Parts: sequence; C-alpha cells; structure tokens
Amino acid sequence: MISKSKVVLSVMLAIGLLAGCGSKGDHAQPQAGSSVAPKEEKVSITFWRNSGNDAENSAYDKLVASFNEAHPNIKVEMSPIPFADYDTKVRTAIASGNPPDIMAIDGPNMASYAQAGALQPLTAYFKKDGNLEDIPESTIATYTYNNEIYMAPLTESSIALFYNKKMFEAKGIPLPSKNPEEPWTWDQVLDAAKKLNDPAKGVYGIDPAQGFGNAGGTAYFKYPIIWQFGGEIMSPDGTTSKGYLDKPETKKALQFFSDLYNEHKVSSLEYPPDAFPNGQLAITVDGSWSLGNLADKFPNFKLGEDYDIAPLPKETQQAVANGSWSLAISSKSKNADAAWQFVNWVTGAEGAKTYTSITKDIPARYSVANEVPELNEYPMNIFVVQNQKFGRPRPITPIFPQMSEAVNKMIEEVTIGGRNLDTAVAEAINKIDRAYDSLPKK
Repeated sequence: MISKSKVVLSVMLAIGLLAGCGSKGDHAQPQAGSSVAPKEEKVSITFWRNSGNDAENSAYDKLVASFNEAHPNIKVEMSPIPFADYDTKVRTAIASGNPPDIMAIDGPNMASYAQAGALQPLTAYFKKDGNLEDIPESTIATYTYNNEIYMAPLTESSIALFYNKKMFEAKGIPLPSKNPEEPWTWDQVLDAAKKLNDPAKGVYGIDPAQGFGNAGGTAYFKYPIIWQFGGEIMSPDGTTSKGYLDKPETKKALQFFSDLYNEHKVSSLEYPPDAFPNGQLAITVDGSWSLGNLADKFPNFKLGEDYDIAPLPKETQQAVANGSWSLAISSKSKNADAAWQFVNWVTGAEGAKTYTSITKDIPARYSVANEVPELNEYPMNIFVVQNQKFGRPRPITPIFPQMSEAVNKMIEEVTIGGRNLDTAVAEAINKIDRAYDSLPKK
C-alpha cells in the first residue's frame, strides 16, 4: 500500500537529511567476503517483514528456523509487523537511525530508500554468490538504482486476460490463444468486448485494469497498457516524465483506455460485486493470485469450463509489470555480511523452493520455476513466461508515490472527468518534475 504523497515525501525528506549528516552510528560499508564476526562471537540479526497470510508466515518461520540451526554463530530475530503499520514503522526506524538489519520492501519503493542512503548495495554480494544468471534481467533491473542492486527478489506475480468461455462460445467468438507468446491485440479484445457487452442485461464487456483505486496498485494494471502501445511513463533514470508521458504512443494508449469507457461504453466505472464469476463481466484483467480465490469462493465457476486465461493483449509489443516484496539490508547494519548470508539463504534457489512450495507463489528464479511442473503448464505458464520474457519494472524513481498519484489522477480526469488529454498529461508532467526537483540535494 502506498502512503499519501505529501506524507511520504515529508518522511523521505527527513530520511534524506539524516542520510546526509554524520552520526555516531556511521561506519564504513562492509564489503562482500569480509569477516562476519569472530567465530566465538554470536551475531544477532534483526529482520522485519510485513505480516502475511498463514502460508507466508509458515514459510518464513521455516526458513528462519532452518537458517538459525545451520548457522550457530548467527541468530536471526524476525519481527512480523501488520501490513497497515509496516511502511510507517520502517521509515520511522530509518529516520531515527535505528533500522533493522534486514527489511522487506515493496519493489517500487526501493529507489526512495536507496536515494536516501538507507540501503546497503548488494551488487558485490550478488556477484560473489548470488547466482545472478538465475534471475531474469528485467527482475534485477527492478531492484537496481544508479547501477547498484539494492534488493534480493524472492517471488513474482503477474496478470493476464481472464475471459468467460461460455459467453464467448454463445456468441461464436473464437477463443484467444493460450500460448503466452501469442496474445490478442487490443483491437481483437475490443471487438470481442463489443459483441459481449449488454448493459441492459447487466453484462459488461471488459474491466481493463481493475477499476480506479489506490494509485500504486492500479499502476500495476494500467502501466502495461501504456507500454503495450509503445509508450512510457518516465525517463530510464527516473528523473522526468517530459518526453515520455507525452509521447504520441503514450497518448494513444491513454485515449484507447478512455474510449473503452466513453466512446465504446464496454467498460463501466462501477461493477457489481464479483461481476466476473457471477457472469456480469465478460473479460477482465486479473492476477495469478485470483485463481485460488475463484476456486475457493466460486467452486461452480470452473477454469476450463466457465472461464479461461490468455496472455495480456498487445498493441505493438507485449509487456507486464514486475516487482514484488523483496529483501534489503540496512546501510546502518553492523553485520551486513551475516545479513547477506540470511538474505541469500531465503532468496537463493533452495530457499525460494522452500518458500514457494508453501505459498504457491511464482518464484523469481528460473531454476525454481523450471522444477515445478504446474508452473510450466497452463494456466500458470502464462503468468511465468510473461514475467520472464516481457516483464518490466514500474518506473524506478525515488518519487514513485508522487509519480503514481499524478499519473493516476491524470487517467481519472481524462476517463471519468472528460478532461482534455493534452492538458491533463502536461499537468501530470509538471507535478512529477516538481516532485523530483524538491528532493533533497546531496
């Protein structure tokens, strides 16, 4: 969950100012391969993470216990923190100069922590024994800022096109391919949505991006549409949106999205609860995590009979957002080498295999995904292949929250408010550039 932009910015400023000042806690950064501690001295490592579901908690409990047993000179003390409180608690601890050694951070927030000097670079550790070639380059790029890797990925998620198979068959519409590399175009999706749309009977053609809500969350669904049309949101260095958010391809994507609601009227600003499994929504874009939810809550709405899954549509190219909660080491840690041993234990191939076997998440590593048969078969192969071959980082920028708010508001104003597209884009660029300019200078 992303905090309100003004609050996040003020806290980031505080962190940035703190990072720019000397303190008694400052120390030279440890290097990969240096001594962890004298053999007779037991090192205690603090690890904070957001409290997850039962499966996630069980997986972490198992990994911490196995690490502590295998490393008698290192003790990891894990603190699960409620999700609603987590981000604030971590930022407060960093600002006060007393952060945990290891912390879980959501991918898009990495750059704000790294820019503030709160994270230990992990590049040297990865090159030493992190098995970088086992992780997709696009995934590593998500956790890289100013040419340094700052976080170690454990799992990934992905989204795809869910469609009501029986509705398609009733209308005689050919079904999309299940091949992850053979997506429909957006024009094909629009054509099907028009044929299936029947508002008089309470049936809507498509929900293209999980409606309108939290900016950080909807970015995960809306940015791929921009990329699929060949557009961009920010510069590769994350400093400006000028020349990117106002690209013709970006504007074409934004206009297409708005037209789904306003010209073609195949999308609605509001849908009934559980519209897709209840037969009131013909096509939707949803995540791999929804498969379990549909099976549990709607057992009579069956995959392969009532609905099926296809890769995300494309216009000029395939694209999907990547990046999930991953592990980082504090720049203040006095035991960074020991902390890396634990991070590598959890996110390495064996740890990831243990974790994902319990949680059923998609592993970030090729080797782990290759070993799980169901990840190489329909429907999970669609999510896995899309992520590995067509995954893209959301903009890597220390102003991600402010950028997300600006882009989300722009899309809402154009789609819901009918605002002129060029005017809305120009204002969003101005907001984003002002936010970046307001960062503390080092």
